Amino acid sequence: MTKLASYYLPGLYVEDHAIDVPLDWRGLEPARLAADRNARSAGPEATRRAPIAGTPETIRLFYRTVCAPENAHRDLPLLVFLQGGPGGQGPRLTSPASDGWVAEAVKRFRVVLPDQRGTGRSARVSRHMTERVPGARAQADYLKRFLARSIVRDFEYLRLTEFDGRPWTTLGQSYGGFLTLTYLSFYPEGVSASFTCGGIPHVPASAREVYAHTFPRMARKTAQFYERYPEDEARVSALADRLAKGDVRLADGAPMTVRRLQLMGSDFGMKPSFERMHNILDTAFEEGDGSIVAGADPASLTVTDAFLAAALDRTSTAANPLYWTLQEFIYADGELAEPICWAAAREYGSRSEFQPAARPLLFTGEAMFPWMFAEDPLLAPFAPAMDLLMEDVEFDCIYDPQALAANEVPLQAAVYFDDLYVDSGLQLDTLSRVGASHAWVTNEFEHDGLHGSAVFKHIFDEALNRGDLSSIF
Repeated sequence: MTKLASYYLPGLYVEDHAIDVPLDWRGLEPARLAADRNARSAGPEATRRAPIAGTPETIRLFYRTVCAPENAHRDLPLLVFLQGGPGGQGPRLTSPASDGWVAEAVKRFRVVLPDQRGTGRSARVSRHMTERVPGARAQADYLKRFLARSIVRDFEYLRLTEFDGRPWTTLGQSYGGFLTLTYLSFYPEGVSASFTCGGIPHVPASAREVYAHTFPRMARKTAQFYERYPEDEARVSALADRLAKGDVRLADGAPMTVRRLQLMGSDFGMKPSFERMHNILDTAFEEGDGSIVAGADPASLTVTDAFLAAALDRTSTAANPLYWTLQEFIYADGELAEPICWAAAREYGSRSEFQPAARPLLFTGEAMFPWMFAEDPLLAPFAPAMDLLMEDVEFDCIYDPQALAANEVPLQAAVYFDDLYVDSGLQLDTLSRVGASHAWVTNEFEHDGLHGSAVFKHIFDEALNRGDLSSIF
């Protein structure tokens, strides 16, 4: 372990750490590798410094620990956060309240905040990867190493080497719930209890099934948006008509197209996304207060730089390049019966109501498309590898249905009834086949409900009152 820094934020004591983990875990297991590492660490200096035959190529895994300042030197139970994504880094906090669940968690836990491999400060994957890894096939194989099975092996190795092998509690948000089921499938001995929020995947996994459910929900979300802000239907239609002329570009040189406008609904499953979108549209045109939009000739309209900046910010992959790159491969579980082959694009193409010329214009939400890897300069370098990945059928196994059925680790899931991204019915179907699992179904929150303080407090109290945390507290 390398301790990089320790410092205080308002209301938090923070330590930054990093360890090396294998880039490719195939043929390796965390327990064996950890035992070898721990034995060498306890040996004489010559043994510690000697190279290991067959040592795998490694990458750096960065993680933070946070706790209340008064608990800085206390031995506390551990809670590891499995963040959403794919491609999202661990939260960057300014105080306990900056991510609401943290304020609750640090009352009882030392919280471990890893950057999953490929994100943040953990061997970040971006377009520059294609410069280091030559050839589309090698790049495709490299990207496969940044999916759930590898992520979970990293965390289990981290637990065994840096936290004395103590079982920890996991908290999975969104994609973190997918990682939770991978963890419980293969390393349940490392987990004392699990919490998930909006993140129980359907097992068996299927990208095609996911998007068959997602597009109808996105149509309903768009209708709700227009019902709340009726004037925005005309603004969006006028924008689409203007963008269809093909001469509007974003600051990075990418074309601002109708399809890219549709992507701007990707956060419609969060609060207050409707209000954010309404405010962006409010000043979309240079022409006055927007009241002329409905009757205006689209060719006469000028799209504001402010709108284009907001559109770039809302659809850019700069902060999390793996988000769109790996979006559909999080559903790839073992040997596939058929390649994924752009599942969202195929579903989109089958729905006339989503086509760019349709009115009212519908937003597409969280869905990746081949055109993104041609038009977005940050994604374009990935295009050759993506073409290969979309035809691949060999991936790591990420779930073990038999192990999940026999699971004894208490699992408390917050299931958001109206979740845009992870279908609540499919979540409940999976939970019906996972041992020791409990669901709290609510329509009070959307997909980002964890980021307040109420959701984590509720599911924690439910588990505590049921006795599921008796081995911890």
